[in-house]
Amino acid sequence: MRSARPSSTARVWLWIVAGLVLAAAELVLPGMFLIWLGLAAVLTGLAEAAVPLPWQVQVLVWALLSILCAGLATRLDRRRPASVLNRADRGLVGREGVLAEAIVGGAGAARFDDTYWRVTGPDLPAGARIRVTGMAGTVLTVIAA
Repeated sequence: MRSARPSSTARVWLWIVAGLVLAAAELVLPGMFLIWLGLAAVLTGLAEAAVPLPWQVQVLVWALLSILCAGLATRLDRRRPASVLNRADRGLVGREGVLAEAIVGGAGAARFDDTYWRVTGPDLPAGARIRVTGMAGTVLTVIAA
């Protein structure tokens, strides 16, 4: 007579499929978190394949691996340089350009890419080469290049 308890092989595949479902859910839901839970589930399935464990221990292993994977992801994310997407200050500081309007009395305008920016700096004629040294709100601080 067969027992009602699933076999070790079935539990291995259950963990692996659960991990793949979590990884697939990451594609649909934003967040970069479910992928790590899915990885922990796949690793738990591999651990179950190597050493058959009671289900309580499997859940504990999955929880611990989830914490470790999420912690590792957080650590790796901190090392990655910040994105410049939608951060004009990071993308413009250090760039060189040409003044579109002369800087008179400390204020003028320059064009970078498809945007005109208000600029502050020393008085310079229109067409002068400038370098962006900083940004205060939406006003660029420039010097002669």
